[in-house]
Amino acid sequence: MKLLVCGGAGFIGSAFVRQRVAAGDDVRVFDALTYAGRRENVEDLGVDLVVGRIEDPDAVELAAQGVDAIVNFAAETHVDRSILDAQAFVRTNALGTFTLVEEARRRGVRYVQVSTDEVYGSIVDGAFTEEHPLEPSSPYSASKAGADLMVLATHHTYGQDVVIARGSNCYGPRQFPEKLIPVMTLNALHGGPLPVYGAGDQVRTWLHVDDFASGIHAALTHGEAGQAYNVGGAKEKVNIDVVRRIIALTGASEDQIKHVEDRLGHDFRYALDSSKLEALAGWKPRVDFDEGGLESTVHWYRDHEWWWKPLVETDEYKAYYRRVYGQDHAFTAKG
Repeated sequence: MKLLVCGGAGFIGSAFVRQRVAAGDDVRVFDALTYAGRRENVEDLGVDLVVGRIEDPDAVELAAQGVDAIVNFAAETHVDRSILDAQAFVRTNALGTFTLVEEARRRGVRYVQVSTDEVYGSIVDGAFTEEHPLEPSSPYSASKAGADLMVLATHHTYGQDVVIARGSNCYGPRQFPEKLIPVMTLNALHGGPLPVYGAGDQVRTWLHVDDFASGIHAALTHGEAGQAYNVGGAKEKVNIDVVRRIIALTGASEDQIKHVEDRLGHDFRYALDSSKLEALAGWKPRVDFDEGGLESTVHWYRDHEWWWKPLVETDEYKAYYRRVYGQDHAFTAKG
């Protein structure tokens, strides 16, 4: 297939691109190269990289020439940033998705929307199925839920060939150091404070980025038009226990844990039922969080300072980190 992968220079997008290039697909990456999208993530793959924004119809039209399908990873994704500035999330996640779907409809090609478990909101027991109503609780998840509904509406209204893949919390190499695991890993490795929201008792189900990428491909190739598919992780963990496991893997100290004011509107628990995708395509997560998944991720950050150090040394990152956690990052503290 010839694929246009929007946001393909980001964390999850680049993992998908790596898999598809290895499988022999022809991939064109379309990415705005914002703070979370990096040339370094794909420059060794020999793919065509087009720089542009998904909310720009002219740029999208040029990038989509000759493709068989459009897969959209491009999004503002961090809840904390959405609380600080929701406008960017509406522009990219809602308007950008609409622009891409319209281009896919015009060309008559399949469109895959990469979404998140957060569109369902929080659940006390059990797991969300695709039939659960969308109940987003943050500006980020609301913008993604709106995008999902727009995508599904094009199928119901025009019969457009669209599919949605909703993933659990992802982890793995090349994740921008604003999410839980890379933040804790880098601070633990370098003696900095480990900022834990509230008591750290929030529950998340973890999915390795390579498993999410393979699940998205399963939805792309086997999914029924107009359907959403959950791509869920197999390991449910309490946040504070993840932090303690990172401490054990890095040789850090639990004295580095610093409890900070909880995130506004913080969802307590996410969980996805992936049986629909499993029955459709035989997909299952293969990377076990406890049996090498987290450890290999920690080791990747330990061994790839060249990748992450330029990111944490920027003034923008330092200011963002201080604003969110009320304290300095390990690298800021060291000057």
